[in-house]
Amino acid sequence: MKERKKTQKAHVLILPCPLQGHINPMLEFAKRLVAKGVNTTLVSTVFTSKSMHTDPTSSIAVETISDGFDEGGRTQAESGKAYLESLRAVGSRTLSDLIKKLGDSDRPVYAVVYDGFIPWVLDVARQCGVLGVVFFTQTCAVNSVYYHVNRGLLQLPVSGPAVSFPGLPFLEVSDTPSFVSHYGSYPEVFDMVMNQFSNFNEVDWMLFNTFYELETELSKLWKVGTIGPTIPSMFLDKRLEGDRAYGINLFKPNIADCMNWLNGKPKNSVYVSFDSAAELKEEQMEELAWGLKGSNCFFLWVVRASEETKLPKTFTKEIAEKGFLVRWCSQLEVLEHEAIGSFVTHCGFNSDLEALSLGVPMVGIPQWTDQPTNAKYAEDIWRTGIRAKPDVQGVVRKEVIERCMKELIEREKGKEMKKNASKWKKFAREAMDEDGSSDKNIDKFADENGQATGQACGGFNGEGLAGGLVPTKWSDNASVIGRTHQKGTQEMFGEQNPSTS
Repeated sequence: MKERKKTQKAHVLILPCPLQGHINPMLEFAKRLVAKGVNTTLVSTVFTSKSMHTDPTSSIAVETISDGFDEGGRTQAESGKAYLESLRAVGSRTLSDLIKKLGDSDRPVYAVVYDGFIPWVLDVARQCGVLGVVFFTQTCAVNSVYYHVNRGLLQLPVSGPAVSFPGLPFLEVSDTPSFVSHYGSYPEVFDMVMNQFSNFNEVDWMLFNTFYELETELSKLWKVGTIGPTIPSMFLDKRLEGDRAYGINLFKPNIADCMNWLNGKPKNSVYVSFDSAAELKEEQMEELAWGLKGSNCFFLWVVRASEETKLPKTFTKEIAEKGFLVRWCSQLEVLEHEAIGSFVTHCGFNSDLEALSLGVPMVGIPQWTDQPTNAKYAEDIWRTGIRAKPDVQGVVRKEVIERCMKELIEREKGKEMKKNASKWKKFAREAMDEDGSSDKNIDKFADENGQATGQACGGFNGEGLAGGLVPTKWSDNASVIGRTHQKGTQEMFGEQNPSTS
């Protein structure tokens, strides 16, 4: 890592939405900042802090705020809407108190890096006189779709069978995020992902957990600040010694049993996981179970305790010779293992980034939110995966799962995907290595925010930042087959408020 002068350090808070898939990438970004000399603190809710399995050797300080449900978190609230309302109201007040408390210490806060899912943090930052930095955990492509919906440029429900956006491939409606393709589903979550853009024209910095090479067209179009893939350094550039785990888990991983089972297994073994939040319907769980058995492959399948009752009653006994079920594991260590040849995944973006970074091709079975769009990219753009298509009932049948796995493992298309996966592994490591595209952007952020100067800096200057850390343009062109929107180009992050032309 490049050394920096030993002057007074500014203090940056990192505040993710209290979900494992949002904590992980933002925690890794925090580690990168610490390694570059920035005084950094992770902020979690009280309940999340109580629930976390933490690494005692972590270099990241932790502070807490309240979501109003300190004993049970989301499960204590009567509804998702009630939880989000409380998170905003109580979280705003307790975050403000935290910033004021730290302001009276020798570690005053200079900037807050916050999850795009909780945009109210920017209002608190403004009230407290500190910089506001939004961190997007999903792809530029997915956020482009959400942006166009938020601005009314793509009307819902979509009127045609397909849509197109500048910088994105042609998308069938089924390729768009589920809140677009199934308009009206999960209204609280729909509002949350759309509200990411409620005040984003006021932020000082905008960061994306992706890398330039992965989304080149959109990176050029928006001039975005790519700082990913934010996975532990020892699986990428290896410059953060000992960084082999995120360091915070809401579930306790069973690492030893997983590694013992994988050792000695053939190199075309399969890893199956739908991450910490996805919940499969019982019918889909059964089809996946029998599809894995029918593939005749060795497989390691993560089945959370809450999902175990959905398994067929005789399944565990029938797959004893070829399958191994575990409630949670270290996904990176499993994907890195030489026995793993493919990954059956829901295509959450963290999982996609981990698979790309470790060169493992995928079979995608997306469930909701951004996952259908990620699966589209894995199959048609990155060319490292196959999307298992559902039937008219929305269920991916066992025959489809078997066919996709065999195509990936045994046929020419699968060999080509493995080659492509190896290329993306190289690109991901280069992006995070010294002077790589993401490393340069992190350096830029650290250089301008790593030392307290008494002045707000960070490129909110009307000219954008060298290296492209703040988007200067976001296209306002979207089209539905048979209907076109043309409203010019939105100017963002200049000295004046956004305007259309």
